[in-house]
Amino acid sequence: MANEAPSGKAEDPAAPPTRKRAVQIIGSPLPRARQVILGLIPILILCLLYAHFSHQRHVENPMDRLMPGLDQLVEGLKEITTPNKRTDEVWLWVDTKASLLRLFKGMGAGLAIAITLGLLMGIFSHVRAIFAPLMTALAKVPPLALLPIIFIFLGVDESSKIVLIALGIAPTLTNDIALAGRAVPQSAVVKAYTLGASTSEVAFKVIFPQIFPRILDSVRLTIGPAWIFLIASEAISADSGLGYRIYVVQRQLAMNVILPYVLWIALLGVVMDYIIAAISRWGFPWAHDRGGH
Repeated sequence: MANEAPSGKAEDPAAPPTRKRAVQIIGSPLPRARQVILGLIPILILCLLYAHFSHQRHVENPMDRLMPGLDQLVEGLKEITTPNKRTDEVWLWVDTKASLLRLFKGMGAGLAIAITLGLLMGIFSHVRAIFAPLMTALAKVPPLALLPIIFIFLGVDESSKIVLIALGIAPTLTNDIALAGRAVPQSAVVKAYTLGASTSEVAFKVIFPQIFPRILDSVRLTIGPAWIFLIASEAISADSGLGYRIYVVQRQLAMNVILPYVLWIALLGVVMDYIIAAISRWGFPWAHDRGGH
């Protein structure tokens, strides 16, 4: 008796072998090497575009200073990294130290306000009802519009720059922390109270640890705005700082100094962002289980 054909559709021996398609899940992490390569592509494109247009301008005008060439940029780097003959100071290090000190003080003050008020708004409904409209309104006011008011009341010394940075980042951070506090599952709060926890213990042992990674992410997003407020305040009133130096040399159209300073500010911002992200990954790995950065 002939063998019966197996159930189901018979395979055609002449048909090409089927290939399994690799499926890329949306949001899945990439290998580290691929991330670095992909991240370098737009930077290289910008560098090539700048080199092309700079070359074109220097072909038409060899004395062009608006898009300095490589030799002009090297000359500018030497100028800001060599001790000044009159003051014996290295501009880049003096300005960096002054700006970072102001930035850390301003962001520290703003973060302290935001964590305290945001946590209270996220936990207590009455506190949220009192401060939520004010924080929402302040978050919509451009902080640079407050700069003249701050200078009038506080003068043009260091405190005004620190206050501007703090007021610039605190309202948005406060609202974000309050929203994160409200997003904590109510069941976790009820369980803590059931086990005998006090209100302060619920706040600092249940809610705060859960929202701290969110706070770090929010701080990373405020680094850019904080630099804007700092540079603007230094440009108006300062005797040192990265913003001060940029606005001093721009009168001379010294783009070979301005561009290195801008790139240096960008590098400092990237390093700060990387450090905060590394702290978040190290301290709260559960918040990065999908390859977040």
